[in-house]
Amino acid sequence: MARTDTPSSAPSPFRHTLRVYWEDTDAGGVVFYANYLKFFERARTEWLRALGFSQERLRTDTGVLFVVADTAVRYASPARLDDLIEVSVEPRDIGRATMSLHQQAWRTGHTEHGGPLLLAEGHIRIGCVDAGTFAPRRIPTAILQALK
Repeated sequence: MARTDTPSSAPSPFRHTLRVYWEDTDAGGVVFYANYLKFFERARTEWLRALGFSQERLRTDTGVLFVVADTAVRYASPARLDDLIEVSVEPRDIGRATMSLHQQAWRTGHTEHGGPLLLAEGHIRIGCVDAGTFAPRRIPTAILQALK
């Protein structure tokens, strides 16, 4: 049965901090819109790592991969070179083979561009698949238990 909301007693969303580098910006000097998907991906990888699961170990030990099945991103404000960004990961709906996550990117810290500010937020649906065939697979029980 899928979890459809986050209980009030749920822990805070996972947070991962990164810095904007030159390579992340476009000709206008702001983070290129597609790079927020990279930032979200990095945060998801670190979230799994914090739960005790390396994506490479999942592939080699259990034969599963997580793939992005669907994304929807809303852009609120630009980030710029050298900004610190905090990216959150919050599971919303967890099924047998898919998981929907809510992610946000915030500018944090004291930069020349001001204090905390929502930059982008996304709803990402990931699927668990067989590493060899890409056929859907159940999310490993250990991960489901870690998410409870």
